[in-house]
Amino acid sequence: MKWDPTGYAHHAAFVAELGAPLLELLAPQPGETILDVGCGDGALTAQIAAAGCEVLGIDASPEQVAATRARGLDARALDAQLLEHQPELSRRFHGILSNAALHWMPDQAAVGRGMAYVLRPGGRCAVELGGAGNVARVRAGLFAALEQHGIDPEPRNPWTFPDRDTMAGHLEGAGFAIDMLELFPRPTQLPGDISGWFETFAGVFLDGLPDVRRQAVIASARERLSAELCSAGTWTLDYVRLRFRCHLP
Repeated sequence: MKWDPTGYAHHAAFVAELGAPLLELLAPQPGETILDVGCGDGALTAQIAAAGCEVLGIDASPEQVAATRARGLDARALDAQLLEHQPELSRRFHGILSNAALHWMPDQAAVGRGMAYVLRPGGRCAVELGGAGNVARVRAGLFAALEQHGIDPEPRNPWTFPDRDTMAGHLEGAGFAIDMLELFPRPTQLPGDISGWFETFAGVFLDGLPDVRRQAVIASARERLSAELCSAGTWTLDYVRLRFRCHLP
């Protein structure tokens, strides 16, 4: 999936805004080295840097990495599922922050091992991702619209939304001690129409489709969901978040 930083800034600024509690959970200190896993356009990366930290952002999207660098920040294109194979990053960081990124990474056990690999002894992580049940109604409407247009959604599905026990297994298997791990609903209002959300977050389901067919799928999904998720012109999606803090003993 190719990310468009301009579209992301317009339709998804709420992602960084809602990630603010993670900064409190991580509590970055001046002089620390911090890794931002799945940095996106660098909105939270910049806040970590402003706290006086040396911060590196990584993201699998070259376009988002370029947007982060445009803020004057250090960033590199790297799939976090490959962190454990980056010897130059071994034991480099005091802390890791990751917001709304891990659910795009199917091998979350590898991400856990990679985070442990790059942290210093005693290092900690503050992470939030979509958890079990995240956007379940949205997915149901989108999948039905895709199937209506003769498209099987499952092979295109990029999301992995784990439950608490699954994530705990990944973390403990990587050697982490879990300080807190919670799964909670967070209904989330969109800044605009759900069509923009589909273009930004569900583009992988639509990749390769002619524009007319692409827009027909979006319109069908929108129609299916409007009565349930839209009130007085405001769309509120059924987000469920999994948030945790862990550390290396």
